[in-house]
Amino acid sequence: MKKRSILFTGGGTAGHVIVNMALIPIFQKEGWEINYIGSHNGIERKLIEELENVTYYPISTGKLRRYMSIENMKDPFRVLKGTMQAWRIIGKRKPDVIFSKGGFVSVPVVLAAKLRGVPALIHESDYTPGLANKIAFPFAKKVLATFNETMQYLPEKKAEFVGAVIRDELFQGDPVKGRATCGFHQEKPVLLIMGGSGGSENINRAVRESLDDLLAVFQIVHICGHGKTDESMNQKGYVQFEYVNEGLNDLFAITDFVLSRAGANAIFEFLALRMPMLLIPLSKAASRGDQILNARSFKEKGYANVLEEEKVTKDSLVEELLKLKNDEATIKKAMESYKSEDARDHVMRLIKDFAKS
Repeated sequence: MKKRSILFTGGGTAGHVIVNMALIPIFQKEGWEINYIGSHNGIERKLIEELENVTYYPISTGKLRRYMSIENMKDPFRVLKGTMQAWRIIGKRKPDVIFSKGGFVSVPVVLAAKLRGVPALIHESDYTPGLANKIAFPFAKKVLATFNETMQYLPEKKAEFVGAVIRDELFQGDPVKGRATCGFHQEKPVLLIMGGSGGSENINRAVRESLDDLLAVFQIVHICGHGKTDESMNQKGYVQFEYVNEGLNDLFAITDFVLSRAGANAIFEFLALRMPMLLIPLSKAASRGDQILNARSFKEKGYANVLEEEKVTKDSLVEELLKLKNDEATIKKAMESYKSEDARDHVMRLIKDFAKS
């Protein structure tokens, strides 16, 4: 009897990989063959190649820029090449179903899936769909939404609200290991600072300028981004990392409050773990504005406080983090109704239904 097979795709940022990493272990436990198509140099390659029994296939891809560049003239040829590569991989591996988390690498894969007659499902994390997913929607069988509000932006006959899929291992952190890693004690709350997978110069600078004031209230874990740590700032109660994958659950286990960008996957993880958060979404000057909408939705639901990028200063950061500490009970009360396991089971059921078809 043929072993059931699923092919995942998605990349460009950690947010386009995390949900796949949440689902892969479940399919592995059920005996599925797992393959993954990503880019040659994206963050998805590093993350996926660390997993056991997952075959990674890199393909050519364009960047789908929204601005004028000479590279835009080359990208259609890269996408075409990637589509042919994905077409051959799908023909070789013969997956029963394809699951896409978006990002520019997913476009040729979903297109090739359509050409091969393999059902593809797209999971849209953000409040409004990204450009890559918009291009891929016509070739997918199903489009899944993380935010209920996103349904208005999706193709009506294909769309279904499912919620956010959260990695099981995030609930399995060891606080003893987390405190040992950081040299922390239990007498003062822990603030986790994350500026996205690439780090944020603006957040890093404001945190370091206000460090003395913040350390009077919090112990701080600062995930700064690659090449963005500052060893001259090291002191008791303040620990820096460039990026954390293995052991992140141990750090989450000791975290009381979060200062973060507003990428959808990350903030839903904080929600599932009941962590009150202060969100600083990317401004429209640096993005398409999706994080602003993500943060606004969480604020309206009472899950988070929000500080606009343009208003980030030493004083405003300290003021908002102290306010977050005071709002802890109210925010945690609002979070109680959210159940992350419902979303995962819903997505698993849909994937299996399309695999059977």
